[in-house]
Amino acid sequence: MATERELKQRINSVKNTSKITSALAAISASKANRAQARVGATRDYADKAFEILNNLAGGSATVTHPMLTGREEVKNVAIIAFTGDRGLAGSYNSDIVRIVEGLIAKLGDTVESVKIVAVGKKGRDLFIRRGYDVIASFINMPDPPSSNDISPIAQVVVDDYLDEKVDQVFVAYTDFINMVNRYARLKQLLPLSPTDFTGGPLADMFEAPAKDVESTGSGPGADYSYEPPAEELLNAIVPRFVDLQLYQSYLESLASEHSARYVAMNNATDNAKALIDDLTLARNKARQTAITAEILDIVGGAAALED
Repeated sequence: MATERELKQRINSVKNTSKITSALAAISASKANRAQARVGATRDYADKAFEILNNLAGGSATVTHPMLTGREEVKNVAIIAFTGDRGLAGSYNSDIVRIVEGLIAKLGDTVESVKIVAVGKKGRDLFIRRGYDVIASFINMPDPPSSNDISPIAQVVVDDYLDEKVDQVFVAYTDFINMVNRYARLKQLLPLSPTDFTGGPLADMFEAPAKDVESTGSGPGADYSYEPPAEELLNAIVPRFVDLQLYQSYLESLASEHSARYVAMNNATDNAKALIDDLTLARNKARQTAITAEILDIVGGAAALED
């Protein structure tokens, strides 16, 4: 059994740790609130931009763009994985690695190669240790990011896609729901036109694309007028839309990382308080045991002197 002095040292050590985790929880909560505001400010814009892009692409069979045209045979796949540079965020980083490995397993022998673009030190290190082909990595990204910070990531996969070095590009990121809930998900980035995976090997990893609803005035079937012509608009907005999709994915991931770290550090602080209570109780018992032993020694010594 530990002595009273050893228990006191452990209590002090746990108290110091709880101060650190409490401070990290407060910092993460502040960062998560700011990141959540940025996500809310751009999410609707990204959704509406995707609707307009689909309308432009589906409005005429003669209007095409290389980044909207799917390949008949998919041999090479690239995956952009958004993770963090630091740990202490619960399962945030491991969830992304898990779904990327799940996608690679599902693809199996149907593709010749899978290339990974790792955003974040934790994901990069894990993918390299597990022997995956990491063709590019981006670490120590600014918080908050700007569109210029995301452009180099997009340029890597866009160049490979246009050069036909890859036939399909996916993004693995964490969708922010609230401070407690988040969802690691996959999204197709290139080609930009949505793919229906229903009935295929990836059906359980991707949601079916939403059906067009013409009556609401949205979707490819809606009647819009554009100036300049659709083909010129596509050439201008498609590259920007790739950046926008990655930018939105990164904002979602940042908000999710901060909220995950807040939850993890808050739980660690609560566990430290519970451990301190247990150790304090054990220290009090040890102190009582020591006092009882001393009293018995005194009583025994007094009885010996009387004899």
